[in-house]
Amino acid sequence: MSRSSSKSARVVTVAAGVETTDRTAPVRDDRHEALEVLIGKWINEGHTVATAEAPSVPILTSDIYEWAPGGFFIVHSAYGRIGDTSVGGVEIIGIDGEAYSSTFYDSFGNVHVSRLEIDGDELRWIGDRTRCTATLTDGGFTQVARHESSADGETWAPSMNVTLRKAT
Repeated sequence: MSRSSSKSARVVTVAAGVETTDRTAPVRDDRHEALEVLIGKWINEGHTVATAEAPSVPILTSDIYEWAPGGFFIVHSAYGRIGDTSVGGVEIIGIDGEAYSSTFYDSFGNVHVSRLEIDGDELRWIGDRTRCTATLTDGGFTQVARHESSADGETWAPSMNVTLRKAT
C-alpha cells in the first residue's frame, strides 16, 4: 500500500485482526479522564436496608477498579459478603456514544446494565431496576453510596448504604 493512500492497515478490533480502514484511531479524551476517580483498590463497608421481609445485614467487599488494556474501559472486580452470602462480580465501564455505560455481571449469573453519570463529585449508576448515587469526599478517597432497587422500575426503595474507602 502506498503512503499516499488515505487508508492504512491497523488493528481495528482485536476479534477482526489487521484490516485496511479509513477510520481514525480512537483517542482518549476528557470523558475517559473523568473515570480516573474510580481507579484503585477500595474496601466497601455498610449494610442492607431492612424490609418487612428481611433484616439489615452487614456488607464487606473488596473492589478493584483498573484500566483495561488500551485505557478505554474500566474493569471493576468485586468480592465479598453480604450477610452470610458470598458475592462478587465483574463490571465493565466505558463510553458508548456520548454516554457512559456500565455492565455488571454478578456471581449469581445476572447481568445489570446501567447508564453512569458523572457530575462533579457525584456519580450515578441508573438502571432499570437498580440505581446508585455515590458522593466522593475526602479528596476522592471516600465514596458514600446509596443504592436503591425497584421491582417494577417505577417505585424505588433504599436497598444498601455503603462507604468505600480507597486503599491505594
